[in-house]
Amino acid sequence: MPAGLCEIEVKYRIGDLLALERALAHRGVVLSEPLRQDDQAYAERGWTYGQPKAGVTFARLRTQGGRHLFTVKRPLDNEMACVEHETEVTDRAAMHRAVLAMGFVPTARIVKIRRTAAMGDVAVCVDDVERAGLFLEMERLVGAGSAALAVQAELDGIACSLGVPMQRVSDTYDSLVRAHAVSA
Repeated sequence: MPAGLCEIEVKYRIGDLLALERALAHRGVVLSEPLRQDDQAYAERGWTYGQPKAGVTFARLRTQGGRHLFTVKRPLDNEMACVEHETEVTDRAAMHRAVLAMGFVPTARIVKIRRTAAMGDVAVCVDDVERAGLFLEMERLVGAGSAALAVQAELDGIACSLGVPMQRVSDTYDSLVRAHAVSA
């Protein structure tokens, strides 16, 4: 991600995957082949679930298609609007040890099958998240200082215009996976 950009997203629990696929196809949106993502999430030492995420730094190690990506996120207005920095690393285990040495603690393991597409400048992700369910994410990269809530409202309008049964959620995947584990 280029410097000075923020990732703004909205997320929905999908009620009817086939209807979503048809609605996207009707708009000319072609989803990619499925890709497995294996994420380890980390939080700053001292942060716990139930505390606000805004202003707290989080890290993630992701493996997909034989590549390892290290990401640091800092939520702004809410946890779906983040300043994000990402780079590829060659050794996931060594990076895990480095993240621990930086004072982060592992929080949740998120494994999902993701298909992606674009609708103009909006990234579309359809995710099947183990222990959490099926989701649609819509994301846009914006300049630092952009009004995150306004961008989220615009993305919500696009998602709702698909006319597909879905429920907007405000939690990140780590929170959703953890909530499922706690209730199981």
